[in-house]
Amino acid sequence: MNLIEIFFSKYPEEKVIKWFKQVCLAEAISWFLLFTAMIWIREDKDGLLPTIYIIIIGNIHGLFFSLYLILLLPCRKIFNWDDEDFIFALCSAFFPFATIWVDKKLAKKNRVD
Repeated sequence: MNLIEIFFSKYPEEKVIKWFKQVCLAEAISWFLLFTAMIWIREDKDGLLPTIYIIIIGNIHGLFFSLYLILLLPCRKIFNWDDEDFIFALCSAFFPFATIWVDKKLAKKNRVD
């Protein structure tokens, strides 16, 4: 965790917040595209295009998922999240479209509980 804090200390908070909000949205969109890939491959099991599509979308979703998890650590410090908020934000990465909720509700500096 110290390595990530050292890396992100080079950048202003506004830039890290902007990256976090963009990654939250991109992760949710990649969830949607992953669902379309699953539906398409279910309908056309032997097709080459659905297989290529799901491989590409799966890799893109994995990238945004990893970026979301990495950006949670500096955002915890920026937004002053307690342990409960941090665990909730961490678990929301595993549920479809929950990162949008984290972006809208938890990712605020002066949040009233």
